[in-house]
Amino acid sequence: MTTDQYQEVHYTAATLHREAAHHFEAAARHHIEAANADDGDDVTMTSVHAYLAYGHQLQAIHCAELAAQADGSIDEELSEPIEG
Repeated sequence: MTTDQYQEVHYTAATLHREAAHHFEAAARHHIEAANADDGDDVTMTSVHAYLAYGHQLQAIHCAELAAQADGSIDEELSEPIEG
């Protein structure tokens, strides 16, 4: 089995949904830590956790988009602009 074939089998829609959920949870945890650090006037840790939260959020959105494409939930008609 080639690397490409393995990746195709490994990254099913369900796997991508789980990965997205993992990153959304991690983003939420870092946002809470950023808020706690901000409450304690710790500017450095606020910035660190905010940065980590943002990175996880980007990963989560990317995985969610790939999952939607993999399971066919993105309909071509819905992605077209609405005329009116």
